[in-house]
Parts: sequence; structure tokens; C-alpha cells
Amino acid sequence: MKGLTGELARWRAEGLRAALVRVVEVDGSGPRLPGAAMAVSERGEVAGAVSGGCVEAAAVEEARRVLEDGQPRLVSFGYSDDEAFAVGLTCGGTIRVFIEVVDWSLVDRLAGALHQGGAVAVVTVVDGRGRGSSIVVTPDAVHGSLGDPDLDRVVARDARGELAAGRSVVRHYGEHGEARESAVTVFIDAHTPPPRMVVIGAVDFTAALVAQAKLLGYHVTVCDPREVFATRARFPQADDVVVDWPDRLLDRLGAELGPRDAICVLTHDHKFDVPAIVAALGTEVGYLGAMGSRRTHAERVERLRAAGVRAEELSRLMAPIGLDLGARTPEETAVAICAEIIAARTGAVVPSLRDGNGPIHR
Repeated sequence: MKGLTGELARWRAEGLRAALVRVVEVDGSGPRLPGAAMAVSERGEVAGAVSGGCVEAAAVEEARRVLEDGQPRLVSFGYSDDEAFAVGLTCGGTIRVFIEVVDWSLVDRLAGALHQGGAVAVVTVVDGRGRGSSIVVTPDAVHGSLGDPDLDRVVARDARGELAAGRSVVRHYGEHGEARESAVTVFIDAHTPPPRMVVIGAVDFTAALVAQAKLLGYHVTVCDPREVFATRARFPQADDVVVDWPDRLLDRLGAELGPRDAICVLTHDHKFDVPAIVAALGTEVGYLGAMGSRRTHAERVERLRAAGVRAEELSRLMAPIGLDLGARTPEETAVAICAEIIAARTGAVVPSLRDGNGPIHR
């Protein structure tokens, strides 16, 4: 939804009404995740996408009906495997979308929160009593009401949990927020700042990892205490290049790092990476990896233990870093690292270098 604010603002300035179409659930496979959105103006202009195929055409027709009668709708589009390719789905499944007339006050609240750079969730009742009503939830405030104060309280609590995880999901409640009931169905549409990646070490692999991480939407910080290496000229794609000891940077950033974020230690030099890893283990970062051969890592582990790191803490460390893809070049290694980060986030079972033995280069 946040990607549509510019086009919505233009339509609003022209005095046009618009309908908003959002993917709220996907059963089976689909090319777009919950939260994917499309807007349709009363003039017939379209912005955004909800699938990539003929679902768009059907969704536009439904959006026009909503603009005509003003009634929000929860609509399902289902396809068999044989039909899937024709409509842009990777295989058969069902996409559920919620369609409503755009509430400009809601767009204003969302745009304001996004402008401040914070996390914000738009929570909309998509089925049941109060269908179409919405609230805007930030980590420290709630704007609007779904019609019941107890429901508002429970939904706001759950929305903040989904903001922390960066997920957009459907949840079911009783009319007053009771668990394990389904009188009210809400869609929590989470909008969060980009995940962060902190790359420790301005080494030859760093530029490739920065480029790959930016492709995946990360805000990337490169840190190295050696001023001659940590330069904007060497890492033009990085959002921040910090000349400082990594542990000091992580001490400053630690409270801001969470499950969506990553720390990649590429120095494989004990005087840099041991203090950095100790500091990283004190954060809630979702992924922590360190580069180096198996022998280098074995020495590193001994030094970490001498620094007071416990065995259960070491289990968080992915080292040698990356999936076991046989990567050799900096670019291939960057792909292996980012693939491991994705697998860690999704829970996919894939072979990591940490879990193998023998040489890490074939």
C-alpha cells in the first residue's frame, strides 16, 4: 500500500475517488504476498498489482463495482494448476483480496507515519461486524476504532507483534477480541522500515555483498576501523560507511536490530571479529554469520569461549558463512550468504557450510 501513496495523492488532487485492492491471503502458490496492493481510480487508471496476470483484470472489475455502490468486498480468485499459468500464478491456488473505497484520512495517517520512518500497520476488518473499518497502529499509538474498545486493544497488541516480525496476516477474533473465535476477521497490513544489514569489514567480498543486499531491499551499513579501506568510493551502494571499531558500532545500534536484520562479519581477523561477534550476540538480530575457513573458525570459537561466550550462544553463529553452493568469487559468495539469510528467515532446510566438514571450496 505504501508504494501507491504517490499515485493516490495525484488522484486525490484531481478530485478523483479510488478503490484499493489488497491481497489478504494466498492459499497454494502465488506471485505476490499478503499486502500486495493495487489502486483503481474512478477514471479507470490502475496503479500497482496483485498478481501479474488476469487476476488484475478481474480485480479491476470488482473495484469498479465497489466504486459504484460503496460496499467493501472480500473476493476470492481460485484457479486449477492447468489454469494457473494463464493468470500469472505459479501453480493452482486461491488469492483473496479485500476491496474498498480509499479513505483519504487513512492514507494521510499512513503517509505521516511512513514519513517519520517508523513502523506502521493498517488493520482493516475484512469480514464480520464493522467490515471496512480500519485503525492505524504504530509502536506507541492507535488511531481510529474498529467499533469495540476491547477488540481495539487486542488487535493493536497483535498488530505490534506482526510489525516486529514484518508480517502482513489475517487474524480472527470474537466481537470483543476473544481468541479462538471468528466473528470478526481482520487484515493486519504491516509496513516496516527496510531490514538492516551490518557488514563488518571493508574487504574484497564486501562490495559484492552490499550490492546483493541492496537488491533484496536491505539498508546496508559497512563498518571497519581502517579509514583507508572504509570509504564511500569503495562502497558507493552502501547506505552508511562507518569508520569505527565494529563492537562500538554494534553497541550503539544493538537496541535497533531485530529478527529481520542481519550482521555479516567478513574480516576473518580475530582482533576485529571476536569483539564484533560478542557484541552481536548481545542483540536480537535474526542472522549472524562470520567468514573464514574451518580452521580459522575453530580458532575463533576458542577465543570466543575465552571471552565468556556460552555454547548455546555460539549456536546462533553461522560460520563458515553462507550456503554450501560451491561459491568461489565474491559475487557467488554474496549470493550464498544472502540465500542463507533468506533460508534462516523462512525456515527452509538447506545445506549450510557450517553444518558440513572438509574444505569449503571445492
